[in-house]
Amino acid sequence: MKKKITSRRRGVGWAALSAVALALGGVAWSGFGVGQSPAPPQRTGSSGVFTPAHASVGEAIRHFFGLREPASQPIAFSHQVHVEEVGLGCDFCHDGASVGPAAGLPGIETCMLCHSGVGLDLPEVQVLLRHRDEGIEPGWERVYGWPEESHVRFNHRPHYIRGVGCASCHGDVSRMGAAERAVEHTMAFCVDCHEQEQASNECTACHY
Repeated sequence: MKKKITSRRRGVGWAALSAVALALGGVAWSGFGVGQSPAPPQRTGSSGVFTPAHASVGEAIRHFFGLREPASQPIAFSHQVHVEEVGLGCDFCHDGASVGPAAGLPGIETCMLCHSGVGLDLPEVQVLLRHRDEGIEPGWERVYGWPEESHVRFNHRPHYIRGVGCASCHGDVSRMGAAERAVEHTMAFCVDCHEQEQASNECTACHY
């Protein structure tokens, strides 16, 4: 009798575990077997997502571990040339950092402040000029940022006013060609810096 009850409990346990697995993985794991790759998620449910924040298991894993493809820029912009050789400050192109939350990316008009008469024979400047003539803004890709579900609201202006150098969070961009993700913006990174600078570490300082 005891064996039957134990078997029944195990059966119920496995059934419950299977139900949880299906609820979490759902269609994202369908077709996954020996020698097979996970099938792409099929949006057959009402929401068509793995969780409210992720469309698939793969996306959830990438966000959890901070995995992302390097940014691909439309024009081979060199920070080293513009900062070290020309002497431009970061806020010449990213002027939003001094006035608000987002540092901003330069539009074609900012580029034309110099390149309407400088470097016109350079291939990348010619690409820029074609963008201008066609009325197209360069599709710059952001190098930094948090997944939406992190609910991080970083504000550049208070850090700018406090004198936090751009390199503190972005690495030595002045020695880079295209900007690279040189610093991992983890919670520990931010919390450690706030402790050193005696800034607030209340949850609502960054998450709101």
